[in-house]
Amino acid sequence: MVQARLSPVRRLLVAGGGLCLLALLVTANSLSPDPRGFGTHEQLGLAPCSFYRWMGRECPTCGATTAWACVWRGEWAAAMRANLAGTLLCIAAVVSVPWLLLSAGLGRWLFARPTARMVLVAGTGLIAVAALDWAQRVWF
Repeated sequence: MVQARLSPVRRLLVAGGGLCLLALLVTANSLSPDPRGFGTHEQLGLAPCSFYRWMGRECPTCGATTAWACVWRGEWAAAMRANLAGTLLCIAAVVSVPWLLLSAGLGRWLFARPTARMVLVAGTGLIAVAALDWAQRVWF
């Protein structure tokens, strides 16, 4: 099956998405994982987690930046302990960057065109993993 060409605007959007993810990966590579398992984002000048300050417990996104930094160092267990959804999101970004950039360069989707259903299923799955991981970290 021959896929339709991407319009110039779509090519720019796809390339922009790939470059944004690449920038996040490069940033994660430049960070040192915080030994607490969260708080690595503070190296970027961002404030500490307000939820943690107010409640004394981690929020669902606590540890995501730490997870990305750990993935780059091959510290898989530490990444999953820090934030499982963040770890999965980082892996998805690693896979997506070349796919998006090559698709933009070729002017057509490489391998498969993403559908709304694919995005919905992946997003719902990621939210479910984040919720379950957060519940496990908060209560156990």
